Amino acid sequence: MEITNATVALAALGQTTRLAVFRLLVEAGPTGRMAGEIAEALGLPGATLSFHLKELVAAGLVQSESRGRHVCYRADFAAMNGLIEFLTRNCCGGDTAQCAPATPCGPEGCA
Repeated sequence: MEITNATVALAALGQTTRLAVFRLLVEAGPTGRMAGEIAEALGLPGATLSFHLKELVAAGLVQSESRGRHVCYRADFAAMNGLIEFLTRNCCGGDTAQCAPATPCGPEGCA
């Protein structure tokens, strides 16, 4: 990812509703969510959701797929990982072990 693409992606995520939509799609995984499900989960009117989804699609962070009269949206995990890689490139003077994400906590506690 280059700086121009990263700037567009970060600008798209720099808005509260779009960040909430994107996080919801990340949680949904590769199967994604239907637009109506997203609107219901976040309590958004359809027109408002449509506007924000359009911005996320234009930023390359979300993909859409028509399913008859409905549209399914999913996070573009390659784009998300590309943005994370861009942000952490050359982190800590190239010592990537210092910048690794924290190990997530599970039911047994943190590793």
